[in-house]
Amino acid sequence: MSLIPTLTPENKPIVIASVFILAILAVGTAYTLSTQGTAPLLSPNYLLQQLQTGSFLGIAAAGMMVVILLGHIDLSIPWTLTAAAMMATTVGGDLAIPTGIAVGAAIGLFNGFGVAYLRIPSMIFTLGVDSVVRGLMVAHTGGFAPQTAATPIMRFLAAEKILGIPVAIFVWLAVSIVIAIILRRTGFGRSIYATGNREGAAYLSGIRTRAVVIGAFVMSGVCAGIAGVLFAGYSARAYQGMGDAFLLPAIAAVVLGGTRILGGQGRYIGTVVGVILIVLLNSVLSIMQMPEAGRQVIYGTVIISMLLVYGRTARVTS
Repeated sequence: MSLIPTLTPENKPIVIASVFILAILAVGTAYTLSTQGTAPLLSPNYLLQQLQTGSFLGIAAAGMMVVILLGHIDLSIPWTLTAAAMMATTVGGDLAIPTGIAVGAAIGLFNGFGVAYLRIPSMIFTLGVDSVVRGLMVAHTGGFAPQTAATPIMRFLAAEKILGIPVAIFVWLAVSIVIAIILRRTGFGRSIYATGNREGAAYLSGIRTRAVVIGAFVMSGVCAGIAGVLFAGYSARAYQGMGDAFLLPAIAAVVLGGTRILGGQGRYIGTVVGVILIVLLNSVLSIMQMPEAGRQVIYGTVIISMLLVYGRTARVTS
């Protein structure tokens, strides 16, 4: 009997991503030791700082994963996040955070309606919604940079620390617990997996698939709204295009974490590992002062390499 536990197809991407994380840390540590004589990448403060900045991406990726589990995709994340941040800072006061979350939920509800009832492909509909929201926000600001600032509570949640640990990490942890419980412990979560595997069969078995699709897009919008509110707090303000850098990394984190892009398979812990991988990779490339062109090449090469490994694993196990 083998002493090594058998890995399931769902666990293998998580293990592979974890190995890549260790490799990234090893390469970054070797580089800093040779050039600076120190190993900051292994210090708790450095790792906490990376988790703090990664928490915004992690929350956005959590909502993206729920949608991808259905075999859909949400391309409205960039301006959902931006609109939530802008409206939160505009309203201000005690209503800032609820307003940002409500904006995200409203956009998610609209996305879900279009995909579930109008039967428009999610890639097309959410891309159109992203463009509409961008236009509305440009009209809201008159085309100029917003002059509003983040509220104290937004700055506290995004930039302050409790017992030396950034509060943003606790917010990400809370969102993660809620998402994990929904996916694994509730009927709605089981319906998401069933619908993602085969929507027609799920509908015939009595699952209200349209409601499931709408609920998933609302969760994606809410997560994008929370990420926007936090990122505005971290930046002390909201600004146009602040969500543009989140879309592809969020999708990559979900896919690298083992969630099947066609839906029906994936574990939330994999998305967390995928987020950490992407954040550390970007950080190490920045430390190496890699030119932007080289950074994009290496970033893409790592993602393609991991996906090739996943593909080979899937063929071997199938």
